[in-house]
Amino acid sequence: MAEHAGAGGNAAVCGIDEAGRGPWAGPVVAAAVLLPVPDEPAGLADSKALSARQRDRLYPQILAAARVGVGCASVTEIDRLNILQATMLAMRRAVRALPAVPARALVDGNRAPALGLPVDCVVGGDAKVPAISAASIVAKVTRDRLMRALARRHPGYGWERNAGYGTREHQQALAALGVTAHHRRSFAPVRKLLESAVTI
Repeated sequence: MAEHAGAGGNAAVCGIDEAGRGPWAGPVVAAAVLLPVPDEPAGLADSKALSARQRDRLYPQILAAARVGVGCASVTEIDRLNILQATMLAMRRAVRALPAVPARALVDGNRAPALGLPVDCVVGGDAKVPAISAASIVAKVTRDRLMRALARRHPGYGWERNAGYGTREHQQALAALGVTAHHRRSFAPVRKLLESAVTI
């Protein structure tokens, strides 16, 4: 995997990525990873390019090899702040959860959270920078597990399969079952259903 200039094996530089900006339900989750050795564990890549089995295999390896912080922003915070600002909040919480303070952060995308330390945005960083790839995997696995847990409490929406995204199954369940406390009411498809939906 190609390294971002200057990222190298510097354990003081953390990679940051998020999972769950687009779904209609559930929190947004961010991870920050201080990766002491680049390209370890082997197989790091953008989480979206990996299968669920590959992500689940890499997840414990990342936790064993790196220092990791995870932060979430709730559905209430998403609705109050908007999804972009809630994502920035989750990233700040992820960095605060790290067991060591990084000297610098590399963030996937083109928006930099206010972290109180130097931040570089790397568009497509989840496929270019090992520490960001690791963060994308941690964030994705963490969020998928949260959504599977929520699916057990709210069966019928298919969150164990769709992770809260607006699939056909999810749309049909919203129409039939109503809007839950875990739906993002500020998102237009959910907001349009609220007047006629039964809140459960």
